[in-house]
Amino acid sequence: MSLIQIDAGKEWRGGQRQSFFLARELARKDYPFSFYVQPESPLHIKSESAGLPVVPLRMKSEWDLAAVLRLTRAMRRRRCRLVHFHEAHSVTIGSAAAGLAGVPMKVISRRVDFPLKQNVFSRRKYGPNVDVIVAISEGVKKVLIESGIEPGRIKVVPSGIDFSPFEEARDSDYLKRELGFAPDDYLVGIVAHLADHKGHKYLIEAADILKSRAPQIKLVIVGEGPLRMELGKLAKKTRVEDIVYFLGFREDIPEILGSLDLFVLSSKLEGMGSSLLDAMASSLPIVATRVGGIPEVVRDRETGLLVPPKHSGRLADAILQLYGDRELARRLGKRGYELVHGKFSAAAMAGKIIDVYEDLARKKGVDLD
Repeated sequence: MSLIQIDAGKEWRGGQRQSFFLARELARKDYPFSFYVQPESPLHIKSESAGLPVVPLRMKSEWDLAAVLRLTRAMRRRRCRLVHFHEAHSVTIGSAAAGLAGVPMKVISRRVDFPLKQNVFSRRKYGPNVDVIVAISEGVKKVLIESGIEPGRIKVVPSGIDFSPFEEARDSDYLKRELGFAPDDYLVGIVAHLADHKGHKYLIEAADILKSRAPQIKLVIVGEGPLRMELGKLAKKTRVEDIVYFLGFREDIPEILGSLDLFVLSSKLEGMGSSLLDAMASSLPIVATRVGGIPEVVRDRETGLLVPPKHSGRLADAILQLYGDRELARRLGKRGYELVHGKFSAAAMAGKIIDVYEDLARKKGVDLD
């Protein structure tokens, strides 16, 4: 099958990690494909290091005519039969090229549960020219349907992860040594882009409650984003800067997770939350909000505790409950580990996406060989 994957992401975030995992699994299954990414991006560097058939292509904007023409030539030269866009920014460029090259099948991944914008550009991105929209959760599918997408064009394929880095990271004192925490400090962590929909604001407000009731709790925030300065100011305003630690972007996520006691995700909008899978692979109990696709991963009182979004008090109460009940926390972490290994592997994700490709080809009568 002549397949082209396109991911225009410039940062190493959940979506780019998932497209990398898919590309790696496609290579392992000997699928003939090319992977077009931003040059010198983390995705480019990691894909090249992994020996994937990666092609750097500068995509300056959604209206980059030079990128469209280069992709058109590549699709024609490779006799491309299917193109998969991994995020919204690559759709405009990629679909224009696919149209010029006569590519018969087009697939797009949708990872966020934001409603589609009701304008001509959004309708064009997700319109009939895209054959299948791969949603990472039932929650994302629901939002797509509410935005006017025909249910028959949506296929749900949950995210997957590579478990091996988390199996190797077992140093529980990793962060305590780095940050000088006391042996009895209880580390609560979040790994997420510092953007409004991730709800860090409510977590920092919850830290004010935690500080007064359990001073051994420390909050570790991993990630970068546009709200970094604003969140730092909020921590100072609420006088919790002594228990809230901003670590920025980190490459050592497995080691960080391996040294936490509890993982939290405070989102007010969330497609699924791939960081939850990492936390579960690290046997961590979870406190998360009941939004989007999160309840499909975190099962309340089975693999974690779910709380309403935008509610600092309930967030703090759930954290304190697991801080005080270590046996419950242990059971939730153990069950989460079992669930993620049984359902959310990268191989399983890739297999389901390949099924989507092959089912689409059968319906359209396209030869994949």
